Amino acid sequence: MNDRSTKGSSEYVWALRNISFEVEQGDVLGIIGKNGAGKSTLLKILSRVTTPTTGFIKAKGRIASLLEVGTGFHPELTGRENIYMNGAILGMTKAEITRKLDEIVDFSGVERYLDTPTKRYSSGMTVRLGFAIAAHLDPEILVVDEVLAVGDAEFQKKAIGKMQDVSRGEGRTVLFVSHNMTAVKNLCKTGVLLENGSVAFAGAIEDTIAKYLVVSENELGLSINERTDRIGNGKVKVINIIMKNGNNDPVTEIFAGEPLNIEFYIQKKPDVDLKDMIVACGFSDTYGQPIVSWISDEVSCDFTEMKDDMFILRIPELNLRPNMYSFAYQISLKTTSLNDFCDTLKSVVNISVLSNNAISSTKQLKNRGCGVFLKAEFK
Repeated sequence: MNDRSTKGSSEYVWALRNISFEVEQGDVLGIIGKNGAGKSTLLKILSRVTTPTTGFIKAKGRIASLLEVGTGFHPELTGRENIYMNGAILGMTKAEITRKLDEIVDFSGVERYLDTPTKRYSSGMTVRLGFAIAAHLDPEILVVDEVLAVGDAEFQKKAIGKMQDVSRGEGRTVLFVSHNMTAVKNLCKTGVLLENGSVAFAGAIEDTIAKYLVVSENELGLSINERTDRIGNGKVKVINIIMKNGNNDPVTEIFAGEPLNIEFYIQKKPDVDLKDMIVACGFSDTYGQPIVSWISDEVSCDFTEMKDDMFILRIPELNLRPNMYSFAYQISLKTTSLNDFCDTLKSVVNISVLSNNAISSTKQLKNRGCGVFLKAEFK
């Protein structure tokens, strides 16, 4: 198995094994997975850069690929000469390439250096020209790896727009590998999730991304029970916090606007009356600035109905701007004064909020003081 986290027991490893799927004409397929899952190897096989040890690939149509910075470029040739060379490799005539030349140069934005050897290009310039060639020379199948991440935000947006035009307007097929879930969600219709060299899931892109964002228990970091920087008298103590999506799966990343449930697991001393318990918690940004907070005596809650020493903060729509946020909590009895603190801890769990273009700007809530107000309830 292609598991990079464990020591191998044999002299070889299957980078990919038992991979089988079909992509129809006009489909935009997103291939996602963690580092080392086999995504780039799969694209190299699909692009016929690498020959599979066993099995076969059947492709109907001309394949253009952009797998690594400078793929297919000769560093001593100029940008113009590399355009003609790439076109020739794809089987195009010189007249066909000349007809597309102005369009390629305009899209790439490297006109000033068109007659400069590409060895003098920056990685961003190389990717711009490489993508422009691959997308404009009329391939039936366009294969693009994470290489687009090298480009700036403006170019990434432009490249994704071009891939949408190629698939929707011209009916061409696109295979796209990226760690940017926002780009994958906006561009792709279907998805394949790779894990340790095998297909873990294949289906609609929303379902594929949901499977990818789910994390296992051992990926959730240091147990809260092991933290030594907590403050309080210990009458009530949090032993674990797990963040879950709307499907009740543990996550460390979530799209803006989606529901988030935060589960608190506690220990309490026998004499504690839960009707006196007050819970305050909230998110801070990467600078430690508080963004949003909730206090149980200000929202709907009844801790006396708690089962299995667990309660949940339910947030129906996490309308926060895309960013990394850290979660903190404070549990006290009767009052929120320092003398009544039971357990307080900062930076307990981190969560990444991902951009979701499906959410209209009217749903992006404005700041109120140092934070925002989001509807939530304790259950």
